[in-house]
Amino acid sequence: MLTRRRMLALTAGVLSGAAALPTPSALAATGTAPVLRLGLLQFGTGAWEIAAMTALGLDAAHGVSLAPQRFATNDAGRIAFQAGAVDAFLSDLLWAARVKAEGRDLIYLPFSSAEGAVMVRSDSPLRTVADLAGKRLGVAGGALDKSWLMLKAHAQAQAGLDLQSAARPVFAAPPLLAAELEQGNLDAALLYWTFCARLAPKGFRPLISVEELVRGFGVPREPTLVGYVFDGAFARANPAVVAAFARASRATKAALAGDDQVRTEAAWAAARREMQAPDEATFAALKAGFIAGVPRLSLAEDEAAAAQLYAVLAKLGGERLVGPAATLPPGLFFAPERVAP
Repeated sequence: MLTRRRMLALTAGVLSGAAALPTPSALAATGTAPVLRLGLLQFGTGAWEIAAMTALGLDAAHGVSLAPQRFATNDAGRIAFQAGAVDAFLSDLLWAARVKAEGRDLIYLPFSSAEGAVMVRSDSPLRTVADLAGKRLGVAGGALDKSWLMLKAHAQAQAGLDLQSAARPVFAAPPLLAAELEQGNLDAALLYWTFCARLAPKGFRPLISVEELVRGFGVPREPTLVGYVFDGAFARANPAVVAAFARASRATKAALAGDDQVRTEAAWAAARREMQAPDEATFAALKAGFIAGVPRLSLAEDEAAAAQLYAVLAKLGGERLVGPAATLPPGLFFAPERVAP
């Protein structure tokens, strides 16, 4: 439950991380800042944040000028980024780490730790992962999805269960799996958090969350596995722009998770236009899920937690999952000194 105390704690965490970032004074001294071409998934959670940021004027307040570009799929965003059509876009940590390990200069700015869960009907008799034996289990993201690999390893360690053979996994796109679960054609489904949030008001509950899986592997604090990925050459040529955007992003999250009712309501009113929430219950569930994923660790702590989890995933998925680097590539996470020219 998202209590007032939880909201305040999240806000404090966001602001503490922002305190280490340099101010955009260099931008003010030189005049107009370079425009940041930012790739966003159409109606994705990054679009929620940018809508709130611009509505509150936090981009201008922190000295950054944005030119958002929308993409229908993550793959389209990645292609545009690699082709140099955008300077940054929202993607997952494993992709960023793999591309950096292969030689592309990147900087990763944490965005969200929200991941997902195995969802079942509220009245389902399934209570533990062991209960998935023989069940129809939907899996979003494919056979090499990091959450699926962790779920399989957890089931093997905790119940001696090989989910690949003991359950009946079905791999498909998240919208299709969510629909199949609603229609009763699946017993459970491993889904991304936004789909979990949309299912909750319809009478579904988590059997186990990805956060629980992460803790089960000895990583006590869940890192942010989704972040803004910046082209390294752009970041080093425009360090104050990247720092200004980082400050604006953290200030926006503080507003969305904040205790200033007027400001928070204005932020969410702007975000809601991007959320495709058909009713108040869905909007509330998506709002709570977004706030729960707000990064609460410092950048250094986040990078350390990510390195721990990356090592686990490298063992589970091998080179097919993480590419040539068995450890998190050094210098991937944003830090002011890493974008110094």
